[in-house]
Amino acid sequence: MENNTIGSLIWLRLIRFTNQSNQMSNEFLKRFDLTTAQFDVLAQIHVYQPLTQIELAEKVTVTQGGISRMLARLEKEGYIARKQEWKTKTISLTEKGTAILEEAMPEQLAFQSSFFDDILNEEEKKTLYSLMTRVHKHSQKKQIPPQ
Repeated sequence: MENNTIGSLIWLRLIRFTNQSNQMSNEFLKRFDLTTAQFDVLAQIHVYQPLTQIELAEKVTVTQGGISRMLARLEKEGYIARKQEWKTKTISLTEKGTAILEEAMPEQLAFQSSFFDDILNEEEKKTLYSLMTRVHKHSQKKQIPPQ
């Protein structure tokens, strides 16, 4: 491990924080009977509805197979509705889905924000946000080298 660069150490720290944050969010969101992934899917549908399953899969961190199973559960729970329009099936939130999201969203955002608000001042948060935005934009352009 002594050959780690600062870049690889940052990457490892981000992975660990993301995993820990997701685990804690899963526990936190149990009060709404949602997982972190389901919350993310409902939030994305809310913002971009109506959208197709392929469009949704591009916006979340769930596999195509995982998204199919999750959408089936969310539809069974009455949170989403799928509508066939000619060859295209679109996904939208139901009133029940909107209601659970409106209830869960402020609490989940406050919970996640607390990771940063409890330890960083405003300037540090702005700097971290700016740096992570730059890294994220760069990663979107990055190509995987051929093998």
